[in-house]
Amino acid sequence: MLNLGVIGTNWISHQFVEAALATKKYELTAVYSRTLAKAQEFGAKYPGDTEYAIDLDTFFAIEHIHVVYIASPNALHFEQAKKAILAKKSVIVEKPAFSTPEEMAEIIELANQQRVFFFEAARNVHEASFKKVADFLPAKDEILGANFTYMKYSSRYDLVLDGKEPNIFSPHFSGGAIMDLGVYLVYAALAWFGMPDEVHYFARKIPTGVDGLGTAVLRYDLFDVTLQTGKISDAYQGSEIYLNNGTLVMDGVNAIQSAEYHDRAHKRIEGLPVTAQANPMVEEAMDFANVMEHPDDSKWGVLYEEWVELARNVNQVLTDLRKDAGIEFDADRR
Repeated sequence: MLNLGVIGTNWISHQFVEAALATKKYELTAVYSRTLAKAQEFGAKYPGDTEYAIDLDTFFAIEHIHVVYIASPNALHFEQAKKAILAKKSVIVEKPAFSTPEEMAEIIELANQQRVFFFEAARNVHEASFKKVADFLPAKDEILGANFTYMKYSSRYDLVLDGKEPNIFSPHFSGGAIMDLGVYLVYAALAWFGMPDEVHYFARKIPTGVDGLGTAVLRYDLFDVTLQTGKISDAYQGSEIYLNNGTLVMDGVNAIQSAEYHDRAHKRIEGLPVTAQANPMVEEAMDFANVMEHPDDSKWGVLYEEWVELARNVNQVLTDLRKDAGIEFDADRR
């Protein structure tokens, strides 16, 4: 059983804890929050004897924590993950894990040195439906292009309209559309097609200085992939991959519940057998547990290295995209 510590008491932390407990591989052991009442309110919903901390030194000093799930504001991930790893604890860092390639590289190296694991909680690449799409795709020379969309209005944009700066829309906390919903799109493109040759991002900036929505273009040697993401409007269209003889139409690139291949050559529509879990974080929680429980298993070792390299590449592309759009974070100056 993996003893789980949690940093962050928002809805996504609840979703991950529920997913982790559903795998029967984890037990909630400790919760950190800046206020004891919030930590206790969070932990009271789950079974077991949970410990609470309102400062990180006390939290990381809890020796029996095996792995820490970090779901704090983006800009805090690096220092919290570093402290966890130095305390000999593996980390699951909510996407986007880190603000810059330098932060990503330091954490990967440190985790290797301390013989613990670093996982970025990019759930879509761990989903069975995502893998079925990957298995369906032909060789790259049969792909003509793709268009991925994930855009959803955030109620916290109302605060921006009132002149405020919530964390998810703040450059001080590494916020913005491409660093939130856009992460799923970049992960899908790199997992299915590999690292692009060049990237461009046409962003609509909001008063805080980050992107509210935007269109990214990833250029490959034979095709382009267009990504449309945003947090200040809603999109209702799905995502598509264009092939020589047809088009794969999906309802999205994460939690995929519908995928149909419109076969132009044979004039038919072929449905892929895809389903999404009620809790979309169960599959990633299970994958992470399998790696931690089988550190010497070559199969899981290879997968782990693939996930780490994918996380590194996604971070680089996210950085290149926002810099192409002139979006600067405080973390860039550190």
